[in-house]
Amino acid sequence: MGSINVAIVGVGNCASALVQGIEHYRDVEPDADIPGLLNPVLGGYHVGDLDVVCGFDIDERKVGRDVGEAIFADPNCALEVREEPPEVEAPVYMAPPADGRSPRMDEADEDDAFVVADRDPVDPAAKLAEHDVDVLVNLLPVGSQQATETWMQAALEAEVAVVNGIPVFVASEPSWAKRFTDADVPILGDDVKSQVGATITHRVLSNMFENRGVDVGETYQLNVGGNTDFLTLQDVERLDSKRTSKTEAVQSQLDEPLDEHDIKIAPSDYVPFLGDNKVAFIRMQGEGFLGAPVELEARLSVEDSPNSAGILTDAIRCAALAADEGRAGPIEGPSSLFFKRPPAQCTDEEALERMQAFVTETADGN
Repeated sequence: MGSINVAIVGVGNCASALVQGIEHYRDVEPDADIPGLLNPVLGGYHVGDLDVVCGFDIDERKVGRDVGEAIFADPNCALEVREEPPEVEAPVYMAPPADGRSPRMDEADEDDAFVVADRDPVDPAAKLAEHDVDVLVNLLPVGSQQATETWMQAALEAEVAVVNGIPVFVASEPSWAKRFTDADVPILGDDVKSQVGATITHRVLSNMFENRGVDVGETYQLNVGGNTDFLTLQDVERLDSKRTSKTEAVQSQLDEPLDEHDIKIAPSDYVPFLGDNKVAFIRMQGEGFLGAPVELEARLSVEDSPNSAGILTDAIRCAALAADEGRAGPIEGPSSLFFKRPPAQCTDEEALERMQAFVTETADGN
């Protein structure tokens, strides 16, 4: 079916895991059972058909370098599975800084924070067109509202499909959804849901409580980590959308949403030495038969960025399938499976069925 030209906005840890993953799995057999790789082939597209053609960032240690080198530059701290940088042959351009860098980074060590390059930013839409980009992947820092809007407008102008991996609401925001629909451009989003992360674990447990007749009374999910996202999230002004995305993802699995007093879901602290390791603590309190108390506590430890990148490989291919079929606006089936705050929430089992139905429909069309 040909390759999918991919542009990445925000060449950080998730981009590092995504690029390494594409190269790592490029030559796997289509029917191979590979740990961690959900779909070697999806809708006719092999994971190796993803071709990263350019990246955009603001950090002086990344701008002007090849994507394959930039993914290993500070402050990135994602898992490295290759001894040598992959030969991606894709330039990293200077992006419009906008609100991509939190002031909280001024308080951190330079090795852990963004250092803005002294360069003029490129024209986003022009570069997307120049590289014949098929899918734009938004991996900007949490809370980058202005920067995200800049790139969404560029995607509309260049008629490029979008995968919105962060909790700035676009696919799930009616006015933006309409703009993508009117422009005949597909978008998947918002806020990528990891393979086995805190959100999907919390969702599954909440759904299990409901299905077994146990009423959830109170619950919390607290997360700590040491990558730049957790540093950025120390800025409370950038935290709201992330908290909303994660909380709604869990509330949607309950028959009756909990009062805000009885549910707390949020990144709770930045622990530099953890690096890209995220640790989540989940507690659920419910009432079972005869009013008997049911309490559950879980601890989850994951490498944050590979956990997201494994999902992004499928989301990108679904975006390409949507574009191939001429679909426009929010693509609900894949979005409901791959993202925390899709246009329409459902259970993860229903979401899987909807995604598979979408792939069957679009693949048959091709």
